Amino acid sequence: MADESGNPAQLRPHDPVWAVEARTILDRVRAALDGLPGADAARFDHIGSTAVPELDAKPIIDLQVSILPLPSEDDLSARLVPAGFRRAWGSRPDSPGVSRDIPRGADDIPADVWAKRLYVASGADVILHVRRSDSPWARETVRFRDALCSDPVLRARYQDLKRRLSAANAGKADYDDYTRAKTAFFSDMRG
Repeated sequence: MADESGNPAQLRPHDPVWAVEARTILDRVRAALDGLPGADAARFDHIGSTAVPELDAKPIIDLQVSILPLPSEDDLSARLVPAGFRRAWGSRPDSPGVSRDIPRGADDIPADVWAKRLYVASGADVILHVRRSDSPWARETVRFRDALCSDPVLRARYQDLKRRLSAANAGKADYDDYTRAKTAFFSDMRG
């Protein structure tokens, strides 16, 4: 959805409040999932650009739960809806990364590893990605966040790309094209 500027991929300067909000929401998610199979070993992360100091971002906080086994939609919804989330389906039928991550890499990986669940927080700009712990995306999103935090050259390159893509997406109905275009950078950086 486009913001007031007419740009669905409008970037904002980094706001340290994003990290505080992310911790608070992750605590709520952790409590909601308590008792699910795999929840004791699950990982709860603030991912994406809002997790990287000094990086402009769409003001949408991305969070990730890495858990095995991946809970069913019914089990997750029974716990997350009362905690203020609803299942997300994307802006378009082909929105990237909603029910499945885009397979990546040359490894022979079983198809079910790419399954995921996507939720949004009601009344807040928060996206919760629930992935299997053995998902390459679950590992790569954390690795990419950490690389951006520790490498100012990489962060500057990514910032430049994000600014160009944001400008190119002004006037569009959603930010799906912006997301797809960023994936190429992510894949190249992965090496």
